[in-house]
Amino acid sequence: MSEFLLHDEQAAQVYLDANATTPVLPCIADVVSHTMQICFGNPSSPHISGIQAKYLLEQTRQNARHVIGAPDGDILFTSGATEGIQTAIVSTLIHAKNHTVKNPVLLYGATEHKAVPNTLKHWNSVLGINAQLLAIPVDSKGVLDLAFISEHINNALMICTMAVNNETGVYQDLNAIEHIIRSRNKSVSWMVDCVQALGKQALALSSTSIDYAPFSGHKLYAPKGIGFLYIKNGSAYTPFIAGGGQESGMRSGTENLPGIAGLNKLFNLLLDKNDDTFKSVEVLNSYRAQLLNALQSTFGDITFNHDFSHSVPTTLNFAVDTLTSKEVIDLFDAAGIRVSGGSACSTGATRSFVLDAMGATNWQSENAIRLSFGPAATEQQISQACKRICSLKAVLEANCLVVSDSASPKQEVCALGLTQFRHKGACSWLYVSDDDSAVIIDPVLELIPRFEKIVSTQQLNVKAILDTHQHQDRPSAVALLNEVLGTTHAMQNSIELGTKTLTIKPTPGHSKDSVSYLLKERTTGHIDYCFCGDLILPAGLGNTSLEGGSATQMAHSLITLAEQISDDTVICSGHDYQQCFAINWRTVRAQTPLLSPLLNGEISTAQFAQLKAQHDQLHMQTSNQLCGYVQAAVQTDTKQLDFTQAKALLTQKNVYLIDTREPYEHGAINVAELFAAPLANTLNISLSRMANAIVQNQLNPQHTYILLCRSGNRSKIAAANLQQLGFANIYNVAGGLALVS
Repeated sequence: MSEFLLHDEQAAQVYLDANATTPVLPCIADVVSHTMQICFGNPSSPHISGIQAKYLLEQTRQNARHVIGAPDGDILFTSGATEGIQTAIVSTLIHAKNHTVKNPVLLYGATEHKAVPNTLKHWNSVLGINAQLLAIPVDSKGVLDLAFISEHINNALMICTMAVNNETGVYQDLNAIEHIIRSRNKSVSWMVDCVQALGKQALALSSTSIDYAPFSGHKLYAPKGIGFLYIKNGSAYTPFIAGGGQESGMRSGTENLPGIAGLNKLFNLLLDKNDDTFKSVEVLNSYRAQLLNALQSTFGDITFNHDFSHSVPTTLNFAVDTLTSKEVIDLFDAAGIRVSGGSACSTGATRSFVLDAMGATNWQSENAIRLSFGPAATEQQISQACKRICSLKAVLEANCLVVSDSASPKQEVCALGLTQFRHKGACSWLYVSDDDSAVIIDPVLELIPRFEKIVSTQQLNVKAILDTHQHQDRPSAVALLNEVLGTTHAMQNSIELGTKTLTIKPTPGHSKDSVSYLLKERTTGHIDYCFCGDLILPAGLGNTSLEGGSATQMAHSLITLAEQISDDTVICSGHDYQQCFAINWRTVRAQTPLLSPLLNGEISTAQFAQLKAQHDQLHMQTSNQLCGYVQAAVQTDTKQLDFTQAKALLTQKNVYLIDTREPYEHGAINVAELFAAPLANTLNISLSRMANAIVQNQLNPQHTYILLCRSGNRSKIAAANLQQLGFANIYNVAGGLALVS
């Protein structure tokens, strides 16, 4: 499957994250470079070079006026939109310090970029305004609630809205908003974030009562570090940056002339009616239609998170109904397609506050993908993007990620043995024997579509779907998954799975109904896996403070379990807060306080119960890990290599490269060729298959392993995982494939 987009076509990335930033257009880059090298004068200097620089600066200011329809008012050059937002808010709040409003409020759109409410909150506190911050609700289309504005605008010191949303592309009816505002409060300060509107919508700011409008260059093919702010005549203004008095005393500091020159070239392109760099709305709509068709053809069931009739055509925000955003982004990234999950400025967020405000489902909010292109995109670029997206369908089919009528080969994600599936720290487990018999343990509701696809594409015989206990952090998915898969089997005393047998053992402690499932080899009796739910967690034990929990019963369960499992039995927990992925009984005992003393007879069952109960009560107040508390830090001090070092080490004997990405990512690029490593010495062991690899003895503790992933993060986790299990010669490629040159 790795041939679908390798080599020449893969060499060029398909960039579809323009709302985060755009590449600088070559013609703009040339102007910036020329200004840096030739026209580098300081606009404040009195000599000819300074005069030339000053002329360029003022010419750009005039062109900005034409582009945004602002013959009146001030145009202030800034470092970007954030500075413009700060300037507008600080100017307004300083002016409002002596207000006489009884119950003052600061209004902002609920879907506003976080720069706005965070700035309002900060300066409201610093300046002692003490106004109430109110988020203006939006409807399911992302349109602001005008009735809410009408209700609160009389008490407002400032109202902040945006022209076009950065996550969804939804645009607001500024005329309707203006009517509501000015019919009730003619003096309130109104800021409109116009960052995503530039080049996509016609603007005529001087004909409105908008007081401030910030813009950013890098969102529209100009360099980073340059932007501008429109300020209406008569609107409050306080310099945010004081000093030498540049920009007519409004913003001190030597002007960023190369950036301003870049803006000037951008404005000239926008104003030149004979130039076709920036496409018409009709053309941009056709681009969106092509991308829409490519996405639906490739992924099947997709939910779009915004109404196209209320959005600019350059943004598509969607969720694949059966894949997480991480899976989609990882797949795209491996294939050289750059998209983002929600806003690039909300990195680390697990869900979209914009979609939450619009009333989207949890699945949509948590798994949103933002695909965005710029208004200067070409037909060739869009066609290439569609071609690259459509080429992913073969990978999705081969890895059981979409259902297909074609006969797809079994790939790693559907391979025999054990695979871990995760959702928000909860772990589900799928075991498939060599005769295609299968069991699913601790299924999570959100993962049901994934299990359905794997079972149907691989034609598995699901012998049982099991819970280790009634999970208190989520509803059971067993009944629904049985219904979806059409299975009726239930666990009896044991289940035959090829050469192995799955048995059940009551292990109360975390809850009364807690059980463990032991998977053993029939010929040797060796227990390979212990599915213990939340009795045992990597580097911790389950919580006994929940309803039905008992530290005393847990102690008895641990002692009884220890009599049956071996040091190398892999422990498969219901949660993995430490992201260990694969951990054996030897490592669990070594890492977990109270466990070894109990099993070694150093403390009694009663002492264990007393200490465990105290520990759980203490952490119940301070931890959000409901099902158990990790009590030991996992070692993550792995040896790091850069690409050159890794490549050199791979020339030595018994050195192996492990790609820890999922198979659908691994298949998108030939990493063996990239590192000039022997194909036989290049392995694909994803984190979800790490436990299986350990049991199957795919790794030799005497060998040296270099781990790799996209960014270096997953492979670092896997390296730490293997170090815990006794693999000493482990390295990680720092920065992963992202820094490979």
